Amino acid sequence: MTAVAVESSVAETISRIPDPEVPVISIADLGILRAVDVDEQAHTVAVTITPTYSGCPAMEAIASRIVFEAARQGYAADVRTQLSPAWTTDWMSDEGRAALLRFGIAPPGAVPVGEPHGPVAVTLSRHVVACPRCGSADTTEIAHFGSTACKALRRCNACLEPFDEFKAI
Repeated sequence: MTAVAVESSVAETISRIPDPEVPVISIADLGILRAVDVDEQAHTVAVTITPTYSGCPAMEAIASRIVFEAARQGYAADVRTQLSPAWTTDWMSDEGRAALLRFGIAPPGAVPVGEPHGPVAVTLSRHVVACPRCGSADTTEIAHFGSTACKALRRCNACLEPFDEFKAI
């Protein structure tokens, strides 16, 4: 994904809107903010967002916040949802991944590279997620779905603390 150009105050404000489910990361750092096109003369802004998954309940709240923040600066906002290409955790910024880690959420690793079509390869590798608190790789998945569908609930076997893992998609 290409970075969204921040060319105006309204675009910068929109890029800093926090994700409602994980407020330590902005919608730009999460990678769901695809485009912000500002028309300074007409005082309008067209914003394109892509959900982390098609049923993401936060999209309506994000769109409302975009409209609100634009209106505070005197702009009318048109928010569009773009489903294709589908969002991937590869679109998250390094700053966003670091913010998740500081907050105690294990950031996603790289999305496994494979054939886009055809059979799924079977591997015998173990999914290793380091504890964001103590750094131990000795962790266990407790539940495949955590506080949101895009996270899994894990426990560190070294420090015994539970934590969320942001799943790679």
